[in-house]
Amino acid sequence: QVQLVESGGGLVQAGGSLRLSCGASGRTFFGYVMSWFRQAPGKEREFVGAIYWSTGGILYADSVKGRFTISRDNAKNTVYLQMNSLKPEDTAVYYCAADRVVQRVTSVESYKYWGQGTQVTVSS
Repeated sequence: QVQLVESGGGLVQAGGSLRLSCGASGRTFFGYVMSWFRQAPGKEREFVGAIYWSTGGILYADSVKGRFTISRDNAKNTVYLQMNSLKPEDTAVYYCAADRVVQRVTSVESYKYWGQGTQVTVSS
């Protein structure tokens, strides 16, 4: 069983930055796809970005490309989402997701393991 724990959310003004963290206890992420999703009120959960832990390959949604950066720390078994130039439309609950075999990396249904989510609010 993989338990994911996110942290780092909060309230920030437009143009500001936040860094989210996602860690797991008792298990290495080697061989997993680690992804970030977000869900705004009244909207479906949407893909933000993903990292292939073994290869380091990274994919971003067009809406965050150039502003958000995903990275990993092997020693800490933690994946990060650095969010810069935040906009009010980035306001959402952000979730970390993981699985070893992912059919469609951008699809919510592809992931077995999810964190509890962390709120990010960007004020205008």
